[in-house]
Amino acid sequence: MTYDQTVQWMFNRLPMYQRQGASAFRKDLSNTILLDEHLGNPHTVFKTIHVAGTNGKGSTSHMLASVLQEAGYKVGLYTSPHLKDFRERIRINGEMCTQDYVVSFIDEHKTFLEQHQLSFFELTVGMAFQYFKNERVDVAVIEVGMGGRLDSTNIITPILSIITNIGMDHTAFLGNTLAEIAGEKAGVIKPHIPIVIGERQEETTAVFEEKAAREQAPLFFASDEAFPGLESELKGRYQTHNIKTVQKAVEVLRLFSDLEIGEQHLINGLARVVTNTGLTGRWQILQDSGPRIICDTGHNKEGLLQVFAQLTQEKFEQLHIVLGVVSDKDLESVLPLFPVQAYYYFSKPDVPRGLDAGILQDQAAQFGLNGKKYKTISEALEAAKRSATVEDLIFIGGSTFVVAEIV
Repeated sequence: MTYDQTVQWMFNRLPMYQRQGASAFRKDLSNTILLDEHLGNPHTVFKTIHVAGTNGKGSTSHMLASVLQEAGYKVGLYTSPHLKDFRERIRINGEMCTQDYVVSFIDEHKTFLEQHQLSFFELTVGMAFQYFKNERVDVAVIEVGMGGRLDSTNIITPILSIITNIGMDHTAFLGNTLAEIAGEKAGVIKPHIPIVIGERQEETTAVFEEKAAREQAPLFFASDEAFPGLESELKGRYQTHNIKTVQKAVEVLRLFSDLEIGEQHLINGLARVVTNTGLTGRWQILQDSGPRIICDTGHNKEGLLQVFAQLTQEKFEQLHIVLGVVSDKDLESVLPLFPVQAYYYFSKPDVPRGLDAGILQDQAAQFGLNGKKYKTISEALEAAKRSATVEDLIFIGGSTFVVAEIV
């Protein structure tokens, strides 16, 4: 098969949570362990750093990978989901894995994958670990897909675990309270392995303290620290929390690992994170003027609150919002966050989980959000461009899949 055919086979034949939702979710690690053993346990031959959390775990993972690159290490980076190309999930020093590797991996293990009915995410975790082993990385930053305790990445024993924050997301799988969700994410805390929590929260602190005590894991809260402010190539105001988390993570790595990370490596890594790792979709300015166009992948309550707080700092005459969501989104919790003074361009993301634009439009109207519906995200954006003046601002978001169609 060609690369395109291989990726299409993966999308069509393997259950994929981002496209299908709950039907693709696995409730244990047995398949991941089975694949890992089939591959010869590749994750055991390189150092890992595990990053979980509701919001900011992708940005934090990329920042930390960039810092480690600046320190001279060969750094693997595993993240999800991807925006344009599947290979965005598996990078070394910012470079995506090769198309030939993806094709050869599937060709070699296709019978095993089909026989054991592995999910898309289970497969990609094994594929990433094998690639990092083959390429002899020094350390790999591994982002959790969802939750922690039962996430396929949770077979690793890292040198450091990180949990950025806890918010109300994926409640059907992780729990209906912040404490319950924290309990699932605390599953990444391992015996004697240091854990950095990005933000101290009243509802979750005790959960982390109790789990860390049981595991005898040194526990640190980044939000308790008074670090000097550092600039990042990621410009969203909400990145200040992630920057502080990375600063604390680097401090802990200096204490508990043999990685050598200088202060200038930290400064340069943050300043060059997009350049070094290729991260896109986080407060990304697509057009600076005439009108200004910005997109962001924030999609849950906590992420959207940060996005709209950032929008209030922008200057514009009229705000235009191109909006699409997935069908299992809790609209009653997120739609009230959107500004009623904006004009909306509703559309359905081009994935099976995408919510019909007409349904979204009707639901949004109940919260005073008015606009028109369009067949595709690109048509919605073009309509916004036609309507906007040079003094206006167009924001694109609501779902990772919306951003994926325009970056």
